[in-house]
Amino acid sequence: MTQKVIIFDFDGTIADTVDALVSIANRLAQEFGYIQITPEELALLRNFTSREIIKYSGISVFKIPFLVKKVKSELKNKIHEFKPIPGIKEALIELKDDGNRLGIITSNSKDNVGDFLQINDLDSLFEFIYSGVTIFGKTTIINNVLRQKQLKPQEVIYVGDETRDIEASKKANIKVIAVTWGFNSQEVLSKQNPNFLIYQPSQLLEVIKNC
Repeated sequence: MTQKVIIFDFDGTIADTVDALVSIANRLAQEFGYIQITPEELALLRNFTSREIIKYSGISVFKIPFLVKKVKSELKNKIHEFKPIPGIKEALIELKDDGNRLGIITSNSKDNVGDFLQINDLDSLFEFIYSGVTIFGKTTIINNVLRQKQLKPQEVIYVGDETRDIEASKKANIKVIAVTWGFNSQEVLSKQNPNFLIYQPSQLLEVIKNC
């Protein structure tokens, strides 16, 4: 099997943080001028793209970097409470054992991700962690990683749970695996035409072997 560089999103893909993120977002709604999310609305928002969610919420685009900073700060206090997505740890270990290089690109903070990985005995699996605030995607960060690590796009696969992950990967000309266990629904992910759509972490192994 050819060695691959597999880049993972963090929140919702590796770490089970979606419920906590919704709770924090609701608590900060008044401060940042957007609507709170009811359980019924959350089900609706899972079928929205990232752009549609921002439009629906009514938040000013200019406030988003400040909101992300505040959310990361609040997550820091809870990072010891979060657990890996069921089955992801085993999948990551096997991917690493097969000779693949693993990394993370996230809008969460590098400290938060590092603490989570250490607490859950995952820190030895990842070669790099890149953090950056992005509103609609991670294309710039992906391209920076490719350049700094001197990677060819055909060597790289991105794994994420949101439509913006698919969009960013396509713009960076790398393959993308969309996972249905995070924030966005299977339906809206499928509409974005990822290279692969999977439903449980154990499927990562087979998909990457066949890439």
